[in-house]
Amino acid sequence: MSQTKIIKTSELSWLDISFASEKELDYLRKKFKFDDADLADSLAHRHAQRPKILIRPNYIFMVIIFPIYNRKTREITPTEIDLFITSDHLISIHYNQIKPLIDFFEICAESKTERESYLSDTSIMLLYEILNRVYLTLFPMLDHLSLDINNIERNIFAHKEREMVQEILVIKRNIVYFRKIMQSHRMILSKLIRQRLNFIREDAETDILLHNLPETVQDIWETLDIYQKTIDALEDTNNALVSFKLNDIMRTLTIFSVICFPLTLMAAVFGMNVVQMPFINNTLGFWEILGLMAMASVSMYLYFRYKKWI
Repeated sequence: MSQTKIIKTSELSWLDISFASEKELDYLRKKFKFDDADLADSLAHRHAQRPKILIRPNYIFMVIIFPIYNRKTREITPTEIDLFITSDHLISIHYNQIKPLIDFFEICAESKTERESYLSDTSIMLLYEILNRVYLTLFPMLDHLSLDINNIERNIFAHKEREMVQEILVIKRNIVYFRKIMQSHRMILSKLIRQRLNFIREDAETDILLHNLPETVQDIWETLDIYQKTIDALEDTNNALVSFKLNDIMRTLTIFSVICFPLTLMAAVFGMNVVQMPFINNTLGFWEILGLMAMASVSMYLYFRYKKWI
């Protein structure tokens, strides 16, 4: 169900729309004269969207994808936020999945001090604060990935290689998804910084703060790159240990089958239904045959021990 909330000061208004419908988009079309293509994109949350930033004559339109962690499925998935930025308005459209955005709006709505603090400057400064808060919440996700990687490393060397095969694949999937989601952020932020729009006041402080965002994204990207290399190395180590154990098992089974081969051969030979067979008329023949079998097996075992194969 769609929900529209607004907070405002004398300088700036923030309109937050969750689960936007045609009704809300029609309002934005009439009030702000936004492009129909941009409004259509802001209604396409449930479809895979390409992150973008479009500079229009009287506003900026941004589609940004952020990662969120599903605790039930242990999967990192993308969620979208669409932003319209004018000289005196910021409109955010989302599906109520980005907690730092929701919390920040509630803080500004409930506290006059916070509202006056964050909505007393330009819309670009408000945009910076929103993006910065969302980016900062990604670092705990990185910490969680780090803990998972460390746990995998401990278990690998605690002889739990088989259990770690699936765990490694889960973490690799999350890192790949995380990297894929973050890949476009540097391009979007760089384009935002390069543009100097007449309808939004630019100053030195704004420029410095905006340059902090690409640095934060770069820190996230470099951390993910380290995690990617680490989990790849752990996967190679785990596969090597699994292969070593499998080869060790196969060697043991092969040696066992070779040791048992004389028993099988002699049992087959003495099981032939022929008249002239050694030991057949001897009362102790059965035990003598068992003795020969035991001697043959022990000889094979001693030979393998001498060769240090077992």
